Amino acid sequence: MLALLPAIAYAQCGGASWYALTSKTASGERMNPAAFTAAHRSLPFGTKVKVINRRNGQAVTVRINDRGPFVKGRILDLSKAAAEKLGFLRAGLTQVCLEALD
Repeated sequence: MLALLPAIAYAQCGGASWYALTSKTASGERMNPAAFTAAHRSLPFGTKVKVINRRNGQAVTVRINDRGPFVKGRILDLSKAAAEKLGFLRAGLTQVCLEALD
C-alpha cells in the first residue's frame, strides 16, 4: 500500500543567524527572545516553518513574525530560544534548511 506524503509548499536552504531585540517586529508584535519565532524576507506573517540545522540535525518549528535578514546569503533570523534549541547560540550563524508547514 502506498502512503501519500503531503506536498511541501515552500522549502529553502541557506544561512541563519539569531537576534534578540526588545522592539516591535514588522508584524507589530513585540520581539520575545524566549518565543520560537523568526524573520523571513517574504513568507507571510504567521507561517509556521520547520527549521533544520544542517550541521547537527537539530530541528525546531518557528512562526514567522518579522522581516529580514537583510544580509547576503542569510535566509532566516531566529529568536534566541530557537537558536539555542538548534544548537548554534554560541556560533551565531549556521546553515539551515526550512520548509513551510500547512
